Amino acid sequence: MNIIETLPAVRMLASKNGLVTCHLTDEKGDATDAKSTTLVIDDATELKDTFADWYKSSSEAPECVIIKGKAKIEIEPSKVVGRQRITGRVVIVTGGAQGFGAGIATELFEEGANIVVADLNEEVGMEMIDKLNGKGYSNKALFVKTDVSNPDSVENLINETTLHFGGLDVMISNAGILRAGGLDEMDPKTFDLMTKVNYAGYFYCAKYSSKVMKIQSQYSDDSYYMDILQINSKSGLKGSNRNFAYAGGKFGGIGLTQSFALELMPDRIKVNSICPGNFFDGLLWSNPENGLFVQYLKAGKVPGAKTIEDVKQFYENQVPAKRGCRVIDVVRAILYAIEQEYETGQAIPVTGGQEMLR
Repeated sequence: MNIIETLPAVRMLASKNGLVTCHLTDEKGDATDAKSTTLVIDDATELKDTFADWYKSSSEAPECVIIKGKAKIEIEPSKVVGRQRITGRVVIVTGGAQGFGAGIATELFEEGANIVVADLNEEVGMEMIDKLNGKGYSNKALFVKTDVSNPDSVENLINETTLHFGGLDVMISNAGILRAGGLDEMDPKTFDLMTKVNYAGYFYCAKYSSKVMKIQSQYSDDSYYMDILQINSKSGLKGSNRNFAYAGGKFGGIGLTQSFALELMPDRIKVNSICPGNFFDGLLWSNPENGLFVQYLKAGKVPGAKTIEDVKQFYENQVPAKRGCRVIDVVRAILYAIEQEYETGQAIPVTGGQEMLR
């Protein structure tokens, strides 16, 4: 077992009294300074048996695990403060440095999760985690620069998360791009880019995160579930005029969700898509230079619209709730999906009644 395989195993075996995080502090695994709270193991293949022996004489998890000649792993228990619903969980949010993703990451951090912000924008990402870590909570935030369209970059994200926290409980594939346009306007290069980010990026996130989750499944009991969540869209539930590249990728994403759910449920990995309605307040829609209101106005997607306000009013009037989707709406759906052990393979609408399941 290499260290990326060993850390999730140790984390699960040490979670007898609740979720913990763990990280590598020494690659030598020198046991000469071992304390009474240290579990010393000759070989990683003996993890289960050695932990079982430990718990025969102690009700508390070890504070440190030393695998002789290979690793010294520090273990840190999670602390529950207030009404935190996902305390100690390790959660990745791709595209988590700004917009919808930043809102999701912030809300889940408030719920006690350790957050990994994965984004291409390093400057904004570092500012984001500094703000979260500055709250003084016991949970922590980490930034990993990530390009979800590059499989090597996504694999590195999972490895860095594992090295820092010891494993992964929730992967939220949120990063995405949107370029509106009909068949005449859409060029093949833009279509390929959108497909790579919105569709293939979700596949990469599921592929590499599930590897760590499967290891955790082997070393945990039947009550422990993990989650892969795609932030999809109402455009994944219904076609979108002059927006086929985005809608097509989101439709495909739901197909991936249903297929991944069938494959991964035996490992207690749930896979669901969250399908938000329009986030009118975010930069995707409201950016004055290239936001969707501007793009849709220029593309003539809204008949008779002459101003950005005309376009916004048109879309608000399509929602029975008469407003756009908000971050908290989506976070509530995410928490539902995490807490519900009996739900997988679903496309959960959060659309204010605009799109309803049949």
